[in-house]
Amino acid sequence: MAVVTDPQPPARTGPTASPDGGRRRVVAMAVWAAAFVAGWFAIGLPTDPAYAFVWIWAATVAWNSSRPWRSHLRFARDWVPVVLLLAAYNLSRGFADNGATPHAMELIVADRFLLGWATGGEVPTIWLQQHLYRPDVHWWDVLASWVYFSHFVVTLAAAAVLWLRDRTRWAAYMRRWGFLCAAGLVTYFAYPAAPPWWAAQNGLLTEVARISTRGWKAFGMHGAGNLLNAGQIASNPVAAMPSLHTAFALFVVLFFLGATRRRWWPLLLAYPLAMTFTLVYSGEHYMIDVLVGWAYVGITFLVVGLAERWWAARRARSAPASGERAALTDGPAADRAIPAAGPLAGRDAAADPAPVPADR
Repeated sequence: MAVVTDPQPPARTGPTASPDGGRRRVVAMAVWAAAFVAGWFAIGLPTDPAYAFVWIWAATVAWNSSRPWRSHLRFARDWVPVVLLLAAYNLSRGFADNGATPHAMELIVADRFLLGWATGGEVPTIWLQQHLYRPDVHWWDVLASWVYFSHFVVTLAAAAVLWLRDRTRWAAYMRRWGFLCAAGLVTYFAYPAAPPWWAAQNGLLTEVARISTRGWKAFGMHGAGNLLNAGQIASNPVAAMPSLHTAFALFVVLFFLGATRRRWWPLLLAYPLAMTFTLVYSGEHYMIDVLVGWAYVGITFLVVGLAERWWAARRARSAPASGERAALTDGPAADRAIPAAGPLAGRDAAADPAPVPADR
């Protein structure tokens, strides 16, 4: 009689819990936070992908400081290709216009068509700045600057958390994010488009101020946007269609929406809306850029989801075929594994009684 017993749990192979509990994590994160603030005032907020990666990697090391170094080096191994791709993406945007005159007038017409009924025929950027922009910095300017900055860290930070908790979901996240970046980059080359502040500088619109970083000055943080301002000067000004700022914000929210309780949905969905207000108000994007960016997010989830299901079905079809080939080439053991045909089929199996649990 075969006896079935409950399997014993495997022996713990990972590092044991630190005897000081969470105190070590608190101290490590405090040191990281102090270093981050010092770097913030000395260099600027981490808006460059490589610089942001260094801080995120340091945060994961501080959060799991009790883990062996090979675990932290594994994080760098998985993330270096991602950072290199992001850096290449940022550099390639600078060549999107190829010296051609960017599209601007049709974007102005599109915004007036979409929202001119509510803005008196004005582009939404001009209407918002007429009602909200003042020489003095107000609280909404501060909020807009922080929302704008979040674009450079939220997507990376969410990916880092996924890497720590579930690398399978991290891989799914990175596939969608990579597809979204690639789709945006292709569009930049195929359809170079200029933002509202560029159109105003070239006489296509009335005066538009580029004010995405002015909010930090209210707290005396004049150097907070050093890296961001330098990146804006060096970046391509005609890579505005679609708006990947709003696309990234919506992408992160939608990826985690299904695993979040519905009572938190309004708070999560407020983030891409806040990003939309920030970009339109600060002169960085038109509303049509935002809508196209949202459409790209929907296309990304659809295309990558279909590709993943196709790949899973393909692997499922190939697995039984490979198993049958292995059974046929295993010799006498394989012959015994093939069930006999006819009235005696399954007789040997029936002769062997079912296993009896140990407690019986």
